[in-house]
Amino acid sequence: MKTNKDPRHLERIRVMQQLFAWAFDPEGKVEERDERLPKTLAIIGKLSDIDPEIIEAAPERPLADVNQIDLAVLRQAIYELIRSKDVPVKVVVDEAIEIGKEFGSDTSGSFINGVLGKVIEKYKLA
Repeated sequence: MKTNKDPRHLERIRVMQQLFAWAFDPEGKVEERDERLPKTLAIIGKLSDIDPEIIEAAPERPLADVNQIDLAVLRQAIYELIRSKDVPVKVVVDEAIEIGKEFGSDTSGSFINGVLGKVIEKYKLA
């Protein structure tokens, strides 16, 4: 059973925080001594593939209007779903929704769930 002290959960939170910080300062450095840096940089390197997925799944909300926490969570989750297939789909979705609810707005959980649902359907991941 997953807990809030689960190292994988804590890692996802840290990567989300790095992506969030990067969104406000793309030219700045992500914390170099963090062992999660390669994953964060890999996600940043694939934004040209990831962001169109978000745009397609939520056409009513321009990317610039998406809450930055939700955007960071979605970028990480979509990367895990379509790029690193070593994590079960249900785990990726559950974690993303939980992190969105914890750090985002009142509507983050449902927005994240809806976007990820469309990505899962598109790629027939479930």
